[in-house]
Amino acid sequence: MLYKRRVNLAEIHIHKAGILTTVQDLGRFGFQQYGMPVSGAMDMYSLKLANSLVGNHLNEACLEITAIGPTIEFDSDTFIAICGADMQAQINGNDCEMYKTIEVKRGDVLSFKGLKNGFRTYIAFAGGIDVPVVMGSKSTYLRGKMGGFEGRALKNGDQLQLGKNSNKLEIKQISKEHIPEYKKSFIARIIPGPESNYFTVQALADFLKSEFVLSNHCDRMGYRLTGKTIMHKTTSEIISSGIAFGTIQIPPNGEPIIMMADRQTTGGYPRIATIISIDLPYLAQLQAGDMIRFREIRLEDAHELMREEQILWKSDTRI
Repeated sequence: MLYKRRVNLAEIHIHKAGILTTVQDLGRFGFQQYGMPVSGAMDMYSLKLANSLVGNHLNEACLEITAIGPTIEFDSDTFIAICGADMQAQINGNDCEMYKTIEVKRGDVLSFKGLKNGFRTYIAFAGGIDVPVVMGSKSTYLRGKMGGFEGRALKNGDQLQLGKNSNKLEIKQISKEHIPEYKKSFIARIIPGPESNYFTVQALADFLKSEFVLSNHCDRMGYRLTGKTIMHKTTSEIISSGIAFGTIQIPPNGEPIIMMADRQTTGGYPRIATIISIDLPYLAQLQAGDMIRFREIRLEDAHELMREEQILWKSDTRI
């Protein structure tokens, strides 16, 4: 779908697009019953932090950058914020801070020296990104070629329009205790899945005590893990059922698959567990070759952690 540009709005010029740079917000909800994936940011925490720093609604669209950053030129004064993976951002060749409101001027060029930690970076622009809202969301769904900017990843030479902003923002910074630390190994907290009884006691024990490696088959749809084979009692298939962000399926080969932002709406493999929502941003910052383990917690504890997180967002005490 081609997007007819509005006039008199600020633009950014994409000189280099990076490996995979897309427009994402928090996702496209309410359409899974029709087979439409949610999509949205892989690391929703970083996207919301970035938006909070430039005065946007937390669900406003940002640029999600994977592995290698773009080179972007600004055609007007504005404010931005960069959160998530540290790709060593620079403006006009000078290092710039992350997790802080950044004022940029017309003609400034944002670039990235290279990935230092994590895997995905989010850039928020004051006023947001002016792209069509499709089914309630600006997110790009790559396999469906819809949403975002023309339904695709950005390319060299693209020009994106920004929303209106006041140009009178207060410079803010995220408190150090709320800035995540990304490591090459992560322990993800889980709750048992609806088909956990499809596995032997030994298989469930192996799942919790083993360390798995993210394979090269990892993308926005799902992460395939290698390591201890988790065997089923009898069948390795179920009647196709709903899956969520963080659902862990076990296919016939016994190698776990973690479903991510662009996951399909249903799946036919037993769901052994689901990763709790507040751990998903850390999962999104892992890359092929990184390690992951699982630790089971009670559903009640997961709910309490989620409530605490919601209260923290409402209080805006991260800044």
